[in-house]
Amino acid sequence: MLLWTSRSKAIVWTVFAIVVLTVFAAPIATVVLAALAGSWTGPLPSDLGTTHFDQAMSGDELASLSVSLQTAVISGAIALLLGAWAAIAARRTPTWLRRMTDAVFHLPIAIPSVVVGLGTLIAFNAGPVPLGGTTWIVIVAHTVLVLAFAFSAVSAALERLDPAYEQAAESLGAGPVRVLTRVTLPLLLPALGAAAGLAIALSMGELGATVMVYPATWKTLPVTIFGLSDRGQVFSAAACTTVLLVVTLVALLALGRIRGRVVAR
Repeated sequence: MLLWTSRSKAIVWTVFAIVVLTVFAAPIATVVLAALAGSWTGPLPSDLGTTHFDQAMSGDELASLSVSLQTAVISGAIALLLGAWAAIAARRTPTWLRRMTDAVFHLPIAIPSVVVGLGTLIAFNAGPVPLGGTTWIVIVAHTVLVLAFAFSAVSAALERLDPAYEQAAESLGAGPVRVLTRVTLPLLLPALGAAAGLAIALSMGELGATVMVYPATWKTLPVTIFGLSDRGQVFSAAACTTVLLVVTLVALLALGRIRGRVVAR
């Protein structure tokens, strides 16, 4: 819908600002204020300080943050590798096989994450690959959950990729491996970077499946936040949540900067 008058544009921008402030800014601001609060018995918090942040950056909370970062990086890398490989491999397959591959890779986001966690726990708790009670069962669960987003990002980029580049390379005598490494993958670098960032962000905040599978020695920060809030330590949980938001944002900015440099080269 086109807006021709200044009044209509002002109304739309006002509504947009109200929605953004209500849905996004207000909840985040409330969490940050709660993290700084010593008490909150009135409209605004009181006894502001950094005590809860000191707790969030030490002891078990700091260990949980480290676990979340390691899990996000490892599971994101695995998901990116598998998702990119599947998207590229399915590109030139028959339509029915490509649709089946697409459905299989999107299945984890079509069902609740708790189902994925329980399925992972049952599948790997015993049998030929017993991962129950280990670090790797958490990484497997996170990989399954973020794999669909990596696959989708690369598949969408491949749909927009002009086949003329690959055809030109093939006409000059380049083999499939050379075309893949020297033409296709360089053109996909922006999509690969975006997929990696999305996978890391989703893994950092994942809770449903993690609760089902995590061992006591590998507890992510969202699990710690859930435990703190469940025990009534809301201010400490808010501080950990704020730290999680900041660290995730910093990781995404760093990844975006690396991606920009790689693409520029």
